[in-house]
Amino acid sequence: MSEENNNKEFDKFLNDKEKGGDFENVNEETPKSKTSKKEKVEDVDPIEEEISKKGLGSVNMANYGRQKADDSDTVLGYVPIAMETLFSQGRFYPQDAQISIRSAKVAEIRHFSTMQEENIIDIEEKLNNIVKSCMRFTSRSKKLSYKDLMEEDRIAVLLAIRDLTFPEPENKLEIMAENSYGEKRQVEIATRNFTATQIPEEIEKYYDAVARCFRIQTKSSGEILMRPPSIGVMEEVTKYLKTQQESKKRWDQSFVQILPYIQLDWRGFNTKEIFNQEVAFQGWDERKYMVIYRLAEKMKIGAQPEMEVDVEGETVMVPLDFPGGIKSLFIISDLAGELL
Repeated sequence: MSEENNNKEFDKFLNDKEKGGDFENVNEETPKSKTSKKEKVEDVDPIEEEISKKGLGSVNMANYGRQKADDSDTVLGYVPIAMETLFSQGRFYPQDAQISIRSAKVAEIRHFSTMQEENIIDIEEKLNNIVKSCMRFTSRSKKLSYKDLMEEDRIAVLLAIRDLTFPEPENKLEIMAENSYGEKRQVEIATRNFTATQIPEEIEKYYDAVARCFRIQTKSSGEILMRPPSIGVMEEVTKYLKTQQESKKRWDQSFVQILPYIQLDWRGFNTKEIFNQEVAFQGWDERKYMVIYRLAEKMKIGAQPEMEVDVEGETVMVPLDFPGGIKSLFIISDLAGELL
């Protein structure tokens, strides 16, 4: 085909394109009148052909939406604690309450290390700061805080936080147990090895599962609501005692002994409220005081001061003491184990 013919055919192609007409094979010499649609040569994309037959179909937009965020507890390293592992068994918290913990951070451990072990108030502050920083306490029915934790549950939570912070076997808290034959074994200071204090049945029968406290009926004083003290209540009582001591004012020890058991909630509980309750306390008769005092004594929960362990078949009672003092909870006391 000559160059002139090629130019004519190319011009014809452009003209047809501008007019929006069908593009026929320019090399086909068959007259247009004899050319049918079936005889047209068209390049059809197989994907387009499939769409033409079946349509686009439906799209599951759930696969293309914003990615669902991971649970914040998982992201931040929080793990749940079973209520059954606590001394209270979770009975004084909302029924749907959940506790989760994470390991202690360096800054929190540094703050803990400044504890003055001869100062009971400073010890309380340092222990509570670890719980406050490393524990989440949640419920759908009530907004909870570390202050809602029973004070006797605190040691179980602290030991669980320690296990997450120092998971290495060599960092376990252990004390030596020895039987009457001189045989010895190391015993880990762990909640599973503690002997829990049991509330006697004469008090237990008054437990109210709805109110989450003991609803006790008495002959002389009517109905009395009581439960073991929470961290929040004990913080306010401690603050009150500290203020009284610094002001060189007297305080009634018998009142302070029972106050944490009859104050069910730390919310709204402050120095002014303590003063008001102390004034009311002065009006109690002897019988009411003795009843509540005895109830408070029997309502104590927590670990007994000794652990009951087995050493080569013999039951041995071991004092529940922290080697190196209470600081050893988060400060490694065995320096030799860290040296090469």
